[in-house]
Amino acid sequence: MSAALLRSLHVPGRPLLLPNAWDAASARLVADAGFPVVATSSAAVAEALGYPDGNVTPPDEVFAAVTRITRVVSVPVTVDVEGGYGLDASELAERLLESGAVGCNLEDTDHRAGGLVALEAQAARLADLRKAAGDGLVINARVDSFLTGDQEAALPDAVERARAYLAAGADCVYPILVRDPAVLAAFTEAVAPAAVNATRLPNGPSRETLAELGIARISAGGGLWARARATITQALTEF
Repeated sequence: MSAALLRSLHVPGRPLLLPNAWDAASARLVADAGFPVVATSSAAVAEALGYPDGNVTPPDEVFAAVTRITRVVSVPVTVDVEGGYGLDASELAERLLESGAVGCNLEDTDHRAGGLVALEAQAARLADLRKAAGDGLVINARVDSFLTGDQEAALPDAVERARAYLAAGADCVYPILVRDPAVLAAFTEAVAPAAVNATRLPNGPSRETLAELGIARISAGGGLWARARATITQALTEF
């Protein structure tokens, strides 16, 4: 399925819903339930493959899992590739497209030094990824400014990063784990009319509220994986 179709589903105020999968079986369940896109959760994929979340899963294993997913579904697949697993932009684009994916999340957490990747460096990486992939990849640039500290205080940095990432060629920006509707509203307004991805959190804004805020894409993240794991754990206890 084409990146153009995935890109067309990013409509502010009418958000694309993504209950993130982690393997071929869960991806097939998502597609069979009628969702128009399958997205992966990096944490869920990593754990299912036997690794912790945090950009340490071997890329060969990640892309083998993605290839199995794209083989069994007929809808677009977008992949959370964390920080890119140490691959340069050209190889990352090549591996994504070869696996059958038409979209990706790329985060700006610095997994080596801690904190965030410098804004200019991350924007340049996104520009290189866009150049390597052309229009064949929907790039969702994750903004991790809100992961630590006061989310309201983090807003200016997040907005600056988001604008730079969009200018570099990102199709969508993802201020992950924002719980405060006012902060999310201010972020969305500051980058309008660009597409914004929000996380659907148990203690966060409802799906309806997120739509009213102009969100174009709602991710479950590792939520579906956590529920599946809890269900299996309970079944094992009962057994």
